[in-house]
Amino acid sequence: MNSTMKKPVEWLAEWLAGWLVLLILISGSALAHEIRPAYLQMSEIAKGEFEVLWKMPVVEDRRLPLEPVLPDECTPTSPVTPTYTGAALLNRWNVACSLRAGSLHISGLSRTLTDVMVVIDYLNGDRRSQLLRAEMPSLDLTESSPGIWGYLNLGIEHLLFGIDHVLFVIGLVLYIKDRWALLKTVTAFTLAHSITLALSVLDLVRLSQGVVEAVIALSIVFLARELMLDETRRSPLTRDRPWLMAMLFGLLHGFGFAGALADIGLPADQLATSLLLFNVGIEIGQLMVIAVVLAALALGARLLSLALAERVFIIVTGVLAGFWTIDRIALLV
Repeated sequence: MNSTMKKPVEWLAEWLAGWLVLLILISGSALAHEIRPAYLQMSEIAKGEFEVLWKMPVVEDRRLPLEPVLPDECTPTSPVTPTYTGAALLNRWNVACSLRAGSLHISGLSRTLTDVMVVIDYLNGDRRSQLLRAEMPSLDLTESSPGIWGYLNLGIEHLLFGIDHVLFVIGLVLYIKDRWALLKTVTAFTLAHSITLALSVLDLVRLSQGVVEAVIALSIVFLARELMLDETRRSPLTRDRPWLMAMLFGLLHGFGFAGALADIGLPADQLATSLLLFNVGIEIGQLMVIAVVLAALALGARLLSLALAERVFIIVTGVLAGFWTIDRIALLV
């Protein structure tokens, strides 16, 4: 009786998965791009005069509806000079103010998933830096700055809101049932993307971000395909040495992580520390995802048909990653 009742349940689950895929396809591409961070740097070039650089990501030839709102005391002393790089819009201008009091606000930030890194360099060597988010779109200039710790938050959020990276990590957890093997595989993935992240940020190795994003999507398609197969039919390399597969794909994901830092840059005087904090943030986000998935699997084994839930997830992941692959290759062409 169980075998006869299982078929309509599986059919219903796959039908629901199809609708979920459709909904994600409608909004997933825009969502994945909208979280790219913006960057506001203000450098004091003379007493009471600042040079402003406002860098906004441009996605599919459209800019996000964000604008910096400076304190009332700030008065422009030069016209805005725009520069379009293809991936970002850079606006430069000068203002006269002290930037020691009042509030700096990012208009429109509360309606997006984008982060904005704000860095203020004063003539006496002081520096303020803070990551502004949708729930905290303003910087109180009278309060002390958290410093470069914003890069830790940026790393955590980049992992958690990077849908492609999250799906790959979840896929690894589902693929590897043995917890010791999972630990080794995740460690290999971490080491690999840490290496390429550092090489890319230090400008020692550079790859096209569009190509990297397309191959990352393809890596998720590959993992979803492997998950759909019976264990005896999976690729020998991924079945016997999953850590090697994770390391190879981790190298690519590291270049993807570097894209967020390329958008905002790193402070030259604190390069190593900020890079380390960003990477640690990525690892914290990764461990958070793994912990949630393991907890869900433990709970699901008691309450649900775990195999059915995994199958739905794999179908959604595979179709979504396939759409991303086609979409990203089309952008390159």
